[in-house]
Amino acid sequence: MKAMVLTQPGADLVLADRETPTALPGELLVKVRACGVCRTDLHIAAGELTGAELPIVPGHEIVGMVEQVGDGVAGFAIGDRVGVPWLGYSCDECRFCRERRENLCREARFTGYQLDGGYAEYAVADARYTFKLPDGYGDAEAAPLLCAGLIGYRSYRMAGDSGRIGLYGFGAAAHIIAQVAVHETREVYAFTSPGDTAAQQFALGLGAVWAGASTEPPPRPLDAAIIFAPVGALVPEALSRVGPAGVVVCAGIHMSDIPSFPYALLWEERVVRSVANLTRQDAIEFLALAGRVRINTHIVEYPLADANRALRDLGGGRIQGAAVLIP
Repeated sequence: MKAMVLTQPGADLVLADRETPTALPGELLVKVRACGVCRTDLHIAAGELTGAELPIVPGHEIVGMVEQVGDGVAGFAIGDRVGVPWLGYSCDECRFCRERRENLCREARFTGYQLDGGYAEYAVADARYTFKLPDGYGDAEAAPLLCAGLIGYRSYRMAGDSGRIGLYGFGAAAHIIAQVAVHETREVYAFTSPGDTAAQQFALGLGAVWAGASTEPPPRPLDAAIIFAPVGALVPEALSRVGPAGVVVCAGIHMSDIPSFPYALLWEERVVRSVANLTRQDAIEFLALAGRVRINTHIVEYPLADANRALRDLGGGRIQGAAVLIP
């Protein structure tokens, strides 16, 4: 099979011929139809996220068809369309796993980071972390649901029942969650890089009631804010925009250092919290929601061999919505 492989941090991915893997007990072999390009892939490729098992095939927003079912797997058949997300393995024995918080498992392994991912023609996946996808979405349209959607959904739930919600960084995750929030009749306030009027118009077109620069005050105090941009300086900025008891959720797996800020920004029972990975229940709930509520994922398609160009375009802010690789 063809695969794009990261051999060392900071280097371009290399197009390589690899042996097609085989599904071991408990696994599925998936013929990849589409794989989203996530900002986490950028952090892995740049070495900002240490711990990658190199060489590695990146990609954790995988959509494909089941080609082989490993021994002991129930509930899947050859030809099923499935999705494979970021969290690819947990021990199922530790305290966190028993509490259904497998996203915090110390033995967890992640797709495209320690487990070969979807920048390839085939991928193997733990059947426990493989999910059937709702109808009504093309393969490329469905790919961003597997991380931008799932992590965005977990972050959205962590924000509580906020009536006015701010989204900092209007990329793949924000453009999905904005649609969910609008469907639930919440007011969405979109914050973008200063001068990025295209992203602001994009947000308004998806139902945001206001869009402006991340340094601008919204027209009224927020109940909650989700920070999708990996910029630590946005934490005190967002805290200054939420009212008493407001929640600021840091949604990224990687973020630059948070600068010091006065206690007054945190006072009045404001909360800052992070979101780590996802759980199986997140996937079940969000994919069921996507089956009921049509989410229009805005995508830019690239051939698999153009993965480096897709990563550069993402890092340069040249993608509105989500980039998707097509083998």
